[in-house]
Amino acid sequence: MKITSIKGFADVLPGEVELWQTIEATARRVFSAYHFAEIRIPILEKTELFSRSIGETSDIVEKEMYTFPERYGDVSATAKPDVVRDSATVTLRPEGTAGVVRAYIEAEMFKTEPVRKLYYMGPMFRRERPQKGRMRQFHQIGAEVLGRGDPVADVELLLLLHDFMRALEFTEPSLQLNSLGCAECRPSYREKLLAFLQQRQERLCHNCRRRIERNPLRALDCKEPGCIQATQDAPSILDSLCSQCREHFATVQRLLRATGVGFTLNSRMVRGLDYYCRTAFEWTTAKLGSQSAVAAGGRYDGLVQALGGPAIPGVGFAIGVERIAMLLKMQERPAFGELAIYVVWVGENARDWAFPVVHQLRQKGLAVEMEGDVRSLKSQMRRADKLQASSVLIIGDEELNKGVAILRDMASKQQEEVRLDNLVAVLAAQRRS
Repeated sequence: MKITSIKGFADVLPGEVELWQTIEATARRVFSAYHFAEIRIPILEKTELFSRSIGETSDIVEKEMYTFPERYGDVSATAKPDVVRDSATVTLRPEGTAGVVRAYIEAEMFKTEPVRKLYYMGPMFRRERPQKGRMRQFHQIGAEVLGRGDPVADVELLLLLHDFMRALEFTEPSLQLNSLGCAECRPSYREKLLAFLQQRQERLCHNCRRRIERNPLRALDCKEPGCIQATQDAPSILDSLCSQCREHFATVQRLLRATGVGFTLNSRMVRGLDYYCRTAFEWTTAKLGSQSAVAAGGRYDGLVQALGGPAIPGVGFAIGVERIAMLLKMQERPAFGELAIYVVWVGENARDWAFPVVHQLRQKGLAVEMEGDVRSLKSQMRRADKLQASSVLIIGDEELNKGVAILRDMASKQQEEVRLDNLVAVLAAQRRS
């Protein structure tokens, strides 16, 4: 019986892995320019971390988390194995910010340097209905700035994302921007929105009606067509901002314009997690259907304190790797990583000479491929073309006798002879240039 993968958990196969490597390498390069350091957090955390940070009324906590009892094993011979303590449950992480903040607090990073710029990469898990651009195991690249509450930090993150998109040669994803206010101004907006929604309660979906009293902002984030239509003329949070939030948001917009980054205001964008405040944003595309957001985030000034740390502000974002990879595929980039040289040999003497040379070239950092079985010259050339090799090195008995090999440029179709006694040095030097 053939065993298949679990629905919503996908393999990343050769041909696509190279796209992921491009995304990850680009992120590392851009993040390094902004002086971010990598952090690696556990996949499994205590459930309380997410219920306290994300919010108990969120769809993630209510319906989507992979949560199960923790089992404490005793290694003694007389102990009962796998004793379950009912009060302890653990969860596969549904997002990365809470884990980064937990690590920041637990390691007391704020004592040596309060301002930390951290990034992470890895899988997240949510029990969602699998569809295009949305999986049960999905991958994110995220960045967090902890210890800065100024609007400049918000804009630096947005510029980082802008530079990341441009480094991947994306021009289409666009920035949507909003402010969610703070603890001072959001309560008054909440009351206005609640009164508005109560008048339209019968038009809302079951979930929105159920949690309208606890968190009315969720209705603006709902994707049900009826809720979208019912809340079209909902009051805008931008009209209820306090003076400090208004100035913060104005500065974010002014600095974005000064750096030439375009954006669109979207007062309906509230994000799906409770910890957000003030600046919230999404980078969206029209190329992926309903799953339009390829990166999203915002400010979360109260999260560190809510998780047991000091009153330290923060702002961050997450990039959806699967969605970025889908956009890269649309650019029709080569499926495989670049192959520098394909060695074509004719005759066993040529093979025996070429084998150690291939090893030397690989030690120089060149991607090199050669066949092991006897194949015709024509067959090997077809293989080199299929693998999109930059160059082909041809060696046979005649070339061995002359002390040269033929180097063919696969793009220009031009070829030259290279002496065997300094072939490795010549090829390595050409690669560097």
